[in-house]
Parts: sequence; C-alpha cells; structure tokens
Amino acid sequence: MFDWLKMSAAKLGQGIGEGAIDPVALTQAFLGAIDSHEHRDKIYSQVTHDRAMAEAEAAAERARAGQRLSALDGVPISWKDLFDSAGTVTEAGSALLKGRVPNKDAKVLENATKLGLVCLGKTHMSELAFSGLGFNPVTATPPCVNDAGAVPGGSSSGAASSVAFDLAAVGIGSDTGGSVRIPAAWNDLVGLKTTWGRIQSDGVVPLCPRFDTVGPICRTVEDAALSLAVLEGGAVPDLQGASLRGMQFAILETSAMESVRDEPLKAFETAVQRIKDAGGHVTKITAPEVARAMSMSAVLFTSEAYGVWQEEIESNPDVMFAEILARFRSGAQFSGPQYVAAWRELKALRERWNQRVAGFDAVICPTAPILPPNLARLQHDKEYYVEENLLALRNTRIGNLMGLCGITLPTGVPSCGLMLFGQPFQEERLLRIAAAAERVLT
Repeated sequence: MFDWLKMSAAKLGQGIGEGAIDPVALTQAFLGAIDSHEHRDKIYSQVTHDRAMAEAEAAAERARAGQRLSALDGVPISWKDLFDSAGTVTEAGSALLKGRVPNKDAKVLENATKLGLVCLGKTHMSELAFSGLGFNPVTATPPCVNDAGAVPGGSSSGAASSVAFDLAAVGIGSDTGGSVRIPAAWNDLVGLKTTWGRIQSDGVVPLCPRFDTVGPICRTVEDAALSLAVLEGGAVPDLQGASLRGMQFAILETSAMESVRDEPLKAFETAVQRIKDAGGHVTKITAPEVARAMSMSAVLFTSEAYGVWQEEIESNPDVMFAEILARFRSGAQFSGPQYVAAWRELKALRERWNQRVAGFDAVICPTAPILPPNLARLQHDKEYYVEENLLALRNTRIGNLMGLCGITLPTGVPSCGLMLFGQPFQEERLLRIAAAAERVLT
C-alpha cells in the first residue's frame, strides 16, 4: 500500500480505474503519512481530513459504478495556501491575512473537485508569494528534499515539499516569477508554468495580477499534462509518440547563462548533450530584448505588487518578514507613468522575442543558476539573502517577462533542473517536447 505514496498521479489514477486501488484507502494512506511525518507542520498549513475523506468516498462510489470523472478521479493532491478553499483558513503565508476564511473555492480548486480530485489540504509558501527561496519565518519554512539545511525554493515551497516527501501526488502552486519552477527544480520534480491568462485566477490571492499564473508540481510530465487538463477543465494533451529527433532547440545565452554556478552548469551541459544524442539540434542565441526586459523587472513587478498590497501592508507592517516588507515597499519608488511606459515597452520586446525564436521548437537554459541556499545563513546574512533571492528567480523570470509557457525537468543531478520555454498558449506542444526530453534525461 505504501508504495502508492511514491507513484505518479497518472499511475494512481490508472490503478483506481482498474479497480486495483481504492480511493478511500489511498487517501487514508496519504493522510496517515502526513499526520505522522516529522515535517508535517512545516509542509502543510492545513490538513483537510473531513473534506478529503468525503471526496475519496465519492470517488470510490464512482469508480465502482464505472462513472469516473477524469483520469485523476480519486487522486489526492495538495494546494498552495493562496488558493481559496471554502471554510478553510487561507492566509497566503502572511500574518496580514491571519484567520482569513473564504466562503467558496478558487475556480481551479472548484474545477479539480468537479473532476474528482481529492483535496488533502493547504501547503506553506513564501509570504504573499514574493520570494523564490521558500524561507518564511512568519509561518513555516518547508524542507528541501536534497539538503536538510537548505531552503526548498519558493514561493510554492510546501507544494513541492508535499510531493517530494511523498505527502501528495501533485502540488498545485502559482508562478509569478518562477514560483512553481524553482521549488520543483530544487526538489527534483517537474513544474509547469502556464501562459498568463490560460488558467482562471478567480479566488487566488494575487501578487502581481498581470504576471500571476497557476501550475502543477509533480513527478512526471504526464502528471503535468493531466493536471493542466484538470485545472482548466479541458482536454488532456496528447504525449504519445513524442520524439526529440529533428527538434530545434535554442540555448539562451543572454542573462540565463551568466554566472551559472558549477553544479547547475555541469548538469545543464550534460542535459544538452543528451538532447543532441537523441537527435535534437541545439543553437546558441543572444537576445538583447531579454536583457532590456530584465532591467525593467523592478518597476514591472514591485510597483504592481505594492499597488495591490499597499493598504494592507501599511496598516500592519510590523507583522511582516522584514525582507519581504522591504521588497514590497521598493515598489513605491516608481511612478504611474514609469509603470505604464514599462509595460508598453515590454509588449514591444515580447514581439521581438517571438520573431527571434520563431524557428525553434523550444528555448532551453538552467532552471536556476544556483543550488538551494543555506537556511541558517539566510537568517543572519542580509546581503546573502538579497543576492540569492535575486539569483534564484533570474532565469525563470525570463519566461514571465516574455509571456511564455515553461517547464522544468529533473536532470538527474540533485536540485538541478533543465528549463524549456515554449511560445504563449502552446502548452500542449511544450509538454510533448518535455515528455521526449524526460525520457533521455532520467
């Protein structure tokens, strides 16, 4: 039974469909593992036992009747603590929202429930989703599966830890500048960043509404494809017959390959060689528009974030983690005209990017240029915190700025991911390429 906890979501769903796995027993196994785990309260902010068991019992009845609602009907998953869930505390990792209880589910949670998925509970996260490290002294800092002394990546920290420590089949997170892909990479998982606007954000606590996206953290590309279908209530992408042979890949050298540390660099170079060995063609490119967009990150992200949260923050700033507070407040230095001008320019930069990469199937780079930073040092060394936080999200942020979909895959080297960028709203194509890459990387 306990092997169930290590199985992919797809395999669990298949087992339920074949009658080999009982959704009630499966959910009981996950809940038991959560409640007995040494890191339970560092990973989960809320465990929804009653809801999970009620949903599992309904899934079991449907399975017996041959009326399953989706390929993942009956599979237990976790939800980042910024997805509203009716009657359950949802605080987005911040004391600013302490005791906040929404009266209805977020749209994506509603979609998943309608398709039979079991909600295990809510997972810890970086405060208000504004850090790529996963360090949260206000609520909890989840563990990294590869290094007990390191942070797990954020802001969907608990979402990744819940899967990496076998306490959920999938963790649903959000990605504004890399918050799905960084924790996925640092915990050797698959993380899908969807195109902005593809998945509904109703009932999701916002950070930067013009960049916020929803996506899954899971064990396999197949799980990512199934999760995408569940979250948006759409068709499952077809991954059959995917191959790298003849595919054209671009290595983005601008920004993404600068100052990459030794282990992530070696892992990336090995991954690129495997892609070549499988018949893929790889070309190095530069993109001045990326460098320009990166230089505008502060005005684009911090001014919007502070605009969203200023009233709540300034009414009670002392309850916030000082580094997160300072990052929000940095948005006050920009004017409205600067923000509008930055967005006008960013749209033009995106057009240049689209033209530059039109002949490639995907653009690739290391998911993160660094390994997970040391938690103890982050707590006491401000300069280290600021440097590592900015570096953590540097490569992933490119995808958010350019408006792309993206995915990170494990490379076989602990905490080192390979990131693939696809064109906007081309998740199905990106997932096929990723499925082919996954086979040669692991």
